[in-house]
Amino acid sequence: MDTSSIELPGSEVESLTLSEGGVVIIRFSRAYIIKTMTGSSERTRWWQVGDLEFYDAAIEGDCPDFPRVCTGGDLTENIYTYRDMVPIPLASRGRAHCNLGFEGSERRLVITAGGVKLQMEDRPRYIEHFRC
Repeated sequence: MDTSSIELPGSEVESLTLSEGGVVIIRFSRAYIIKTMTGSSERTRWWQVGDLEFYDAAIEGDCPDFPRVCTGGDLTENIYTYRDMVPIPLASRGRAHCNLGFEGSERRLVITAGGVKLQMEDRPRYIEHFRC
């Protein structure tokens, strides 16, 4: 099966927005995407702009200022925990949690929510092939 996912370490977060109604949006100015194809010993790296949206959400504690480069972390949706990655596509109702770290800051971005959705814009742009 072919798969795609955002690789959180190194991905660039442009901004964090908290809207009315409890919607928190993490805006990626450059999300690095890893694509794998069944039967291939190579993967491809791409980049794309997109938003990770949390619904019925709350930010816990103080978060860092943006823009920043992500160093990784966990994204949980219902019973699944994704470490250092976000699957593409992603749209889930139910318990969601996010705990991300960033370069140059000791603060972590911690979000709890009632749903999460990934919205990518435009098209992915190719960077390179690499072996597994």
